Amino acid sequence: MVCLGNICRSPTAHGVLEKLIQNKGLSESIEVDSAGTSRYHLGDHPDPRSIVAAQRRGYSLQEQIARQVTANDFNDFDYVLAMDADNLHHLENVAPRGCKAKVQLLLDYSTSETESVPDPYFGSDGQGFERVLDLVEGACRRLLEQLERELPNAETEQ
Repeated sequence: MVCLGNICRSPTAHGVLEKLIQNKGLSESIEVDSAGTSRYHLGDHPDPRSIVAAQRRGYSLQEQIARQVTANDFNDFDYVLAMDADNLHHLENVAPRGCKAKVQLLLDYSTSETESVPDPYFGSDGQGFERVLDLVEGACRRLLEQLERELPNAETEQ
């Protein structure tokens, strides 16, 4: 999960997907992480408003620490999911040879007509953080369905 600073959108998506994976008992099979395209917040925890919004829905973000996306991420993960078009273009530009196919928008897994997870800092009374969660939850559910289909033995276990 990748956004600009790794303190609001990508940690939220990380926390949501991680919880969904835990609920399905798939933590040993699927790894989730998040990063930012910039170095703005390296070492910081997610924005407190992201943490509070996520907690209200049962997700934990407190343990996450902001980091910048690295070349290893493209090798270590099967999916490198951007929160918006700017992040997508950045990732496509830095993806090692042969790894561009891994780069997608998270909301490609959503039924929403919105293409990008919006920056939560716009809007009043923290509603932007709730909007991020609304979009991310649906996309993460559909992403997990895709991941489950790709797991070894998925056909034989169903």
